[in-house]
Amino acid sequence: MLIARYKHVWRVERSLENRSMTTTDIKAVFFDIDGTLTSFVTHKVPDSTVEAIQRLQSAGIKVLICTGRAPSQMKVVLDTMPISFDGIVAFNGQYCFDEQGYLESQALDQSDIRVILDWLDQHPDVVCDFGEKDYVYFNHTNEALQQIWSGLGKTAPVKYFEDPHVRALTHETFQISPFIDPELEAELVGLCSNIRGVRWHPDFTDLIPADGGKPRGIQRFMKHYGITREQTMAFGDGGNDTDMLAYAGIGVAMGNATDEPKAAADYVTDDVDHDGVLHALLHFGVLHD
Repeated sequence: MLIARYKHVWRVERSLENRSMTTTDIKAVFFDIDGTLTSFVTHKVPDSTVEAIQRLQSAGIKVLICTGRAPSQMKVVLDTMPISFDGIVAFNGQYCFDEQGYLESQALDQSDIRVILDWLDQHPDVVCDFGEKDYVYFNHTNEALQQIWSGLGKTAPVKYFEDPHVRALTHETFQISPFIDPELEAELVGLCSNIRGVRWHPDFTDLIPADGGKPRGIQRFMKHYGITREQTMAFGDGGNDTDMLAYAGIGVAMGNATDEPKAAADYVTDDVDHDGVLHALLHFGVLHD
């Protein structure tokens, strides 16, 4: 059994006294990918995490991906794992599906896409990607994009380049991610009617519908499975996981998480490279030693 013993680990835990459930009631666990399942150091999923997920499924607990990635950008990670996930929440909650044919999605409003395209025309140096169901493309590239892709290592998807004026208004677009700072993000979001930004990296933001987000994806699967919010558990590490960790019955931030998700979580576990997923599941009694 891959259960590491550890000492002197910083943990933050909030009270669960107001929750009406017990950890034995957990029916579905949602996992972010980058920095949660996969390590930014090794670019791999730790063996302890693979084992933990297999044990969850053996116990009849649904295991789902909940990521900002597009469906087409997950294969490079999922192919490295001997696991078939029960469902996928992609595009930060905007595209939910499973292998049995379940599908719910919410594309960006075309009126907002037009505003974003006009704004990009006025800021021609800004790199931006556009996410469709089966295709993600950039308007152009720069050094910052190259550095981020290099940091993803083997988990970096292939980059494609297109003119968004040709595709964005004729293909369903679920997420647009400009490489801009928070100040420019606020400027752009303020011009749109139904857009908000969520970040997992300081160099870019994911623009999604204002009423969307990872909690919305969890809600879609809750309805599909007939389970309650209290029966869900979620793991994450980035700013775009903050709402998810606050929403789930139990929200767990990885030790390598940024400050926002740590503050929103019920528990901060070890980092991804030190069996954080397994340790949290043991801590809450969802799995047993």
